[in-house]
Amino acid sequence: MRYMRANSLKRLFSVKRRGFDAESPSPSSVNEQDSKSTSKIASETEPFQRPTWKCFSFDEIVQATQGFSSENLVGKGGYAEVYRGMLEDGEEIAVKRLTRGSSEERKVKEFLTEIGTIGHVCHPNVLSLLGCCIDNGLYLIFQFSSRGSVASLLHDEDLPTIEWKTRYRIALGTAKGLHYLHKDCQRRIIHRDIKSSNILLTADFEPLISDFGLAKWLPSQWSHHSIAPIEGTFGHLAPEYFMHGIVDEKTDVFAFGVFLLELFSGRKPVDGSHQSLHSWARPILNQGEIEKLVDPRLGGAYDVSQMKRLAFAASLCIRSSSMWRPTMNEVLEVIVEEKLDEERWNMPKEEEEDQEEFWGFEDLECEQEYESSSISGSPQDSMSTGSS
Repeated sequence: MRYMRANSLKRLFSVKRRGFDAESPSPSSVNEQDSKSTSKIASETEPFQRPTWKCFSFDEIVQATQGFSSENLVGKGGYAEVYRGMLEDGEEIAVKRLTRGSSEERKVKEFLTEIGTIGHVCHPNVLSLLGCCIDNGLYLIFQFSSRGSVASLLHDEDLPTIEWKTRYRIALGTAKGLHYLHKDCQRRIIHRDIKSSNILLTADFEPLISDFGLAKWLPSQWSHHSIAPIEGTFGHLAPEYFMHGIVDEKTDVFAFGVFLLELFSGRKPVDGSHQSLHSWARPILNQGEIEKLVDPRLGGAYDVSQMKRLAFAASLCIRSSSMWRPTMNEVLEVIVEEKLDEERWNMPKEEEEDQEEFWGFEDLECEQEYESSSISGSPQDSMSTGSS
């Protein structure tokens, strides 16, 4: 595929301030039954509003970041650097600069991908795009998340342990944001890189899904995308994706399940011996020994009922067969409903055996040379860390 060259962008963004006024397709058609059964908590999404964003001048972002000072560098990856900045009106921003190390086509592709996805979304649990700059390079400007990422708070030993109430709130808010991307957004969006370092936190610990560098539109008439090469992050890749390159909403659901495991266990997605978190947790989930999954740093200070619901939701999300995974709407129902209907999710015995067979491949994710989407020196730990 050939991509627009940077000079073509000059014409595309020739207006100082513009909104997304081009016609958008109607919201994705969803299964009627799924639509009717959408939980109240998921349907709290505000009516769709066309977001607006600003074309910043290069001088504005240079001034905001103090000339891209190294002291303001808060994130760095293979394809991007992220700087903290402050506008003249006192608003804190995060400036994502696509680095020179990548090819011109790659930079333009990443730029247009994020503009075309996050630029259309409007939800309290999805990071807001404030604007862009195409002078002297390609830049995306986001709101700044003062608390950092979930990963930075969860795994930094110098920071206080995240209390249970906050963890539950993060799980619920992230599920709402992901449900919005899959069902309530003007266009179906598959994020493809849901992980703790891409979930940022506001000052009051509200989660924001960030880093749309790998995101894909999924037209309403399509059931899935077939993608090559495989891109993603070790420990989070759904089996149908890393084995066959198939991507749909259930790909994100699998990654969300890994995120839940990380959130309540405090463990990283892949440990030092290259064992994935989901392969470690699965037998414990099957045996119902939920207390073994809880982060010991909580010291037993957690809501048992909420923990059971999150653990059950995680066990459903990480199923090897995408057909037997829940939708994000159903995940939300599991998270918030007081009474769990576990029998509803029982699998046929042969499916359970296939599931067990898959988990012998836990090292596959670590041995394959996937291109990590840590283009995430982007909004990853990036748009984040006033605290890390």
